[in-house]
Amino acid sequence: MSYENVQRVLDQAIEKHGVPGVVVEIRDGGETWFGTAGVADLTTGARRVPGEHMHMGSSGKAFTAATMLQLEAEGRLTIEDPVEKWLPGVLGGGNGYDGDKITIRHLLSNTGGLFVTGLAPEMARPYATRSMFDRNRFKVWTKEDLLRLAVSQPPIFEPGAAFAYSNGGFYLAGAIIEAVTGNSYADEVDRTVIKPLGLTHTHVRGIHESGYPEPHPAFYTAQFYKEGVDPADVTPENWQSMMEEPGLPPLDITAFNSSVGWSAGGVVSTLGDMGRFFAAISSGSLLPEEQHGKMWTTVSTEGGHWMPNARYGLGVHEFDNAPLRGVGGSLWGSYVHILGTHDGEHTLAVHTNTEWKSWDIAFDLVAAEFGRGR
Repeated sequence: MSYENVQRVLDQAIEKHGVPGVVVEIRDGGETWFGTAGVADLTTGARRVPGEHMHMGSSGKAFTAATMLQLEAEGRLTIEDPVEKWLPGVLGGGNGYDGDKITIRHLLSNTGGLFVTGLAPEMARPYATRSMFDRNRFKVWTKEDLLRLAVSQPPIFEPGAAFAYSNGGFYLAGAIIEAVTGNSYADEVDRTVIKPLGLTHTHVRGIHESGYPEPHPAFYTAQFYKEGVDPADVTPENWQSMMEEPGLPPLDITAFNSSVGWSAGGVVSTLGDMGRFFAAISSGSLLPEEQHGKMWTTVSTEGGHWMPNARYGLGVHEFDNAPLRGVGGSLWGSYVHILGTHDGEHTLAVHTNTEWKSWDIAFDLVAAEFGRGR
């Protein structure tokens, strides 16, 4: 089987989008193919290799959703439970949120009306410019910090009325997992997802963790606001105009504390493990039939300033114009997308050692490998 078209897309990611290095792992039945372009390290010129450990960004949301659904299957909760049942008072305090109306399902589907947490000035300011990022790269975010952040601005719509991609909902979901089980979020993800699937190269990053197991690439970011920009002035409509001018050298952030991700995106894994995880949640081999159906019950993302031509489930997404599913995410220095067929037999996992640059990378890979357009 030829992968020339896929390799062409990888090369374009370097030439057209300025990605330092990119890797793809494709599984089709019993066949596996690994492809790469660019470099793992801009200083040494070392190439990227199979089995690298990397940050999975918001792909971690699918781990949170799967864990929650496993707890439902065990009879510990239902995803229709209101937040107030498990986190009394957390959504109170006169901030406009009603914990009796927002359910776990709302949290996991980004339909709870929580504001877009990534635009909160309290989160953006420590990393807004190059100098600020370097100064705060080891900043620790506690669960309490993240829960305060989740409700630090008023809701943007009534629960269930629309879609808005918000890490805050998944912070609340992580706290509910801990409240229900009495265990840490990391331990429950390990118990319900990682161990059952034998994902031996996957873990939830610890709160003080700032490195990666070997092998791993170097991670780079150029995702900074211009000097003088106040993050409070950034909106979903104007954020692109606020970004630093292109062409400046990226900052090496391989040593970086990502505790700000936690239950919204705190997983470190490999493309191999992620392919197996995706195949399990896509095909239904991880969750019972009822919970599997709930994970893939999707809502429209139209107007939600997110990926085009997609519908969102519980930590996962499907495409409007092709019978494909996916999980993905981006964090400073890392972008990953895992795409595949509903039966989990044909998957493609891509990673760049810098944050998201363009949807074209994923969509062009879909066209090249699955023979389907946008």
